[in-house]
Amino acid sequence: MVLGRRLVPVGLRFPVSTPQRSLVDKSCAPLVDHVILGFGICGESMNDQLIVVTGGGGFIGGHLVAALRKQGCKKIRSIDIKPIEEWYQHFDDVENLSLDLNVQPNCERAAEGAYEIWNLAANMGGMGFIENNKALCMLSVLINTLMLQAAQKFGVSKFFYSSSACVYNGDKQRDPDCPGLKEEDAYPALAEDGYGWEKLFSERMCRHFREDFGLHTRVARFHNVYGPHGTWDGGREKAPAAICRKVIQAKLSGTREIEIWGSGHQTRSFMYIDDCLNGMRMIMDSEIVDPINLGSAEMVSINQLVDIVEGIAGVKLIRKHKLDAPLGVNGRNSDNALIKKYLGWEPNIPLRTGLEQTYAWIYDEYVGRERRASAGSPG
Repeated sequence: MVLGRRLVPVGLRFPVSTPQRSLVDKSCAPLVDHVILGFGICGESMNDQLIVVTGGGGFIGGHLVAALRKQGCKKIRSIDIKPIEEWYQHFDDVENLSLDLNVQPNCERAAEGAYEIWNLAANMGGMGFIENNKALCMLSVLINTLMLQAAQKFGVSKFFYSSSACVYNGDKQRDPDCPGLKEEDAYPALAEDGYGWEKLFSERMCRHFREDFGLHTRVARFHNVYGPHGTWDGGREKAPAAICRKVIQAKLSGTREIEIWGSGHQTRSFMYIDDCLNGMRMIMDSEIVDPINLGSAEMVSINQLVDIVEGIAGVKLIRKHKLDAPLGVNGRNSDNALIKKYLGWEPNIPLRTGLEQTYAWIYDEYVGRERRASAGSPG
């Protein structure tokens, strides 16, 4: 397989529990007009096309906008519901819009003139958030549906949807030694209540807009993306950021104690943001038409995750287990056989390396916040 030329095997069948369809769209010619190897190289033909990123004020969206700028894209429109001053990353040479994408006119404002759309906007957070805000998570179906309609209306060439490993059947995630979730394991459906069902429904919407209207839709199932410039406090943070913050707090305060949700034996895999961005670009420009895993297969328990962060911080903490906290499934890991086979993609950044970068950023943010609080400054 030649990665740069995206010579994707044609005619292979994708095993799903619903009627089988080809994973690869046979109607698409191989994308050989430009070379894309991660976000480092991009053909000049795309640089003058308008690229839209929804959720651009969030974690993944902010990193995506930054990567697009670095690769030379000159026309970028970034949209988020938050006021721009609250975005994790924003840039003066980008068209930044604060819009509620639950409203159709705003979606049309976002999509008009776009060559491609990266739809990352959603109500989401860590397990504590999604277990206590199921209706709010479900309402994100409006965003994807209205953005698909707007993309169809304005003739957008490419549409990317960020799905989640939360779509997978919960019965396959009861064992902490989860061998890895394959794409076919989403059916028969038993998704994470609220958030997972919205993602699964929106995957189907992408499929039907492609089949019925010819819209180029691509879907990645994210497995726990982490890194700097994201939520690290307040209830929406995910496990890596939450553990980093708790270790920092325990170290600086001198309490030397950390609260861990559950027994700590539950397992997950975590993908660093740079690996995520590379996989997103490859999936967007591939002929893979069905949802595909984008995650790390380096599975660890939450206790092991704490071990790593303690090692980075140079401390050993007393662990207090909160057994009645929201836990999610017992075991979740990404099976990357298909994405490795079709695109040759696999994560390059080990968990320890990514956590070192994440810890350092959260440490600076935490210390900065404490200093501002001591000085009586807002924020």
